[in-house]
Amino acid sequence: MQREATIEEAVAIQRVVPIHFEDFYRSAYGEVARALILTLGDRSLGIEATDEAMARAYRDWRSVARYGNPQGWVYRVGLNWGRSFMRKKRRELLGVYRDQAVESVSGIDPALDKALAELDTKHRSVVVMRYYLDWSNEEIAKALRVPQGTVKSRLHRALEQLGSQVKGLE
Repeated sequence: MQREATIEEAVAIQRVVPIHFEDFYRSAYGEVARALILTLGDRSLGIEATDEAMARAYRDWRSVARYGNPQGWVYRVGLNWGRSFMRKKRRELLGVYRDQAVESVSGIDPALDKALAELDTKHRSVVVMRYYLDWSNEEIAKALRVPQGTVKSRLHRALEQLGSQVKGLE
């Protein structure tokens, strides 16, 4: 008589027999791209960051597929790439780059979009991951490679700032 596999065994099996990259790409690309667009505050930069991160995931798919959250890995790689790109551009353009308007990609209130754009990338990323991607604090901490306390602190500060900005915009 054959018994059913436990959740732990199913996860272990999934890590041994990972999904194909094409399936992962189709299921994760849109959500990661929207999250990076919101986090980085620029549509074309978010898409480019997603493309770069997906290319790196493809290159290293044997390893990435075995991670507990490959989508989190792609998000983090895209975020790091985008932040690095923004730092380089900021130096080149003397700070003008960040002033571009952010087009709403989420269908959320424009006032909230504007308030979100006012957050720095570290704080914006935890808000997007928590409330847009619906990740737990533990998943965010693993994806960003920071302690859970840092995630909680950033989230708390970001929500305070968002609250005061949205009230001021009403």
